[in-house]
Amino acid sequence: MQRYRRRNTTAFTVLAYFTFFAGVFLFSIGLYNEDSLQLNEKGYYIAVMILVAVGAILTQKVTRDNAEDNEIMAEQERRQNQSIKLDD
Repeated sequence: MQRYRRRNTTAFTVLAYFTFFAGVFLFSIGLYNEDSLQLNEKGYYIAVMILVAVGAILTQKVTRDNAEDNEIMAEQERRQNQSIKLDD
């Protein structure tokens, strides 16, 4: 029987969470320092909001994939344990 492996590496999972939190952090700093927005600052906010959106999507995907992988791996382990018991 082929062993199931995770879809996302640890590095990809960490990168997804980092991207989301970095975007939120940078956006918060920008809002805190905002007095009056110039055109170049508006571009900065747009870029940071795109970063936050991508981070949110990646974080959702990674979290869902990891949960599904845990269920699949647990089911495979249960089946393997049952087959070992039947062989005894």
